Amino acid sequence: MQNLKSREIRLKSRPTGMPGPANFELAETDVPNPGDGEVLIRNSYMSVDPYMRGRMMDRKSYVPPFQIGEALSGGAVGQVVASHSPYLKVGDFVQSMNGWREWFVAPAGSVMKIDASIAPVQAYLGALGMPGLTAYAGLLKIGELKEGERVFVSAASGAVGQIVCQIAKNKGCRVAGSAGSDDKCRFLTEELGIDAAINYRTAGDLTPAIKDAMPDGIDVYFENVGGAHLQAALNNMRQFGRIAACGMIDQYNATEPPPGPNNLILIVGLSLTVRGFIVSNHFDMMPEFIADMAKWTKEGKMKWRETIVEGIDKAPDAFIGLFKGENFGKMLVKVGPDKAV
Repeated sequence: MQNLKSREIRLKSRPTGMPGPANFELAETDVPNPGDGEVLIRNSYMSVDPYMRGRMMDRKSYVPPFQIGEALSGGAVGQVVASHSPYLKVGDFVQSMNGWREWFVAPAGSVMKIDASIAPVQAYLGALGMPGLTAYAGLLKIGELKEGERVFVSAASGAVGQIVCQIAKNKGCRVAGSAGSDDKCRFLTEELGIDAAINYRTAGDLTPAIKDAMPDGIDVYFENVGGAHLQAALNNMRQFGRIAACGMIDQYNATEPPPGPNNLILIVGLSLTVRGFIVSNHFDMMPEFIADMAKWTKEGKMKWRETIVEGIDKAPDAFIGLFKGENFGKMLVKVGPDKAV
């Protein structure tokens, strides 16, 4: 493995507003040979996720900011090509946070072996990975979902939203969601089997649109968007309803704070619970999550869509596309072969 080279994407400058190609650079670096207890991994797929936008700002947050001139990081799955560890063998597939590059060397204990027999390996970056666990923990633990309740999901066709919808349906709930195109709405109703879908780009005022979709109101709102979605959802909440605040992509590229909902008083009158959460605080649920997802997948009760872009050089475009609605389900970048050995 001498003279092995790896291409990687580095942060060239910090974006203001919407990120652009000029904020990133493609670089080539030497890959060292693995030492004792280390493994050499060739990545197959990497993930781009909305939360990464916050890490491009130089500010204190729940994860450290990316540094200028350094390779970005994020979820990835790849295959062990060389191993100096008794815990991983050549050919094993692993999950890591060493995305945005083609090859890397790391201690065996810093990557997690995955079961490629349950689903295609890239699913561990979506339905069986962080987005899926986000849906699972957010709906069941944060949202305290009960069987037969009424659930509304914003960005319902996205990587997190489509899993939220199906978990809720598997729990016998009425489910409605929003998406950004008629095609995505058809996917939600015809393939995932939710009860109603709203094209938020053409619906106009979301308050009556949600009322039509959820005539008896909302018990659990899974929040991915913020802004007008949050305003309209609050107008349709039932007493003692819960809002699981996963993200607010509507604000990620804002250059100044947008005005907030003017109906927050409803939180008091309806005795609502609004709780934000970060998936990394709920990794203790991973074994239960994987067991349930494997069962639902085998029974045909869990489906997902993916958008796959080819080539490490296209990773910035894939990331930027998240904020333009170019992804259908989980956005992935294929950076190497499905099987490296």
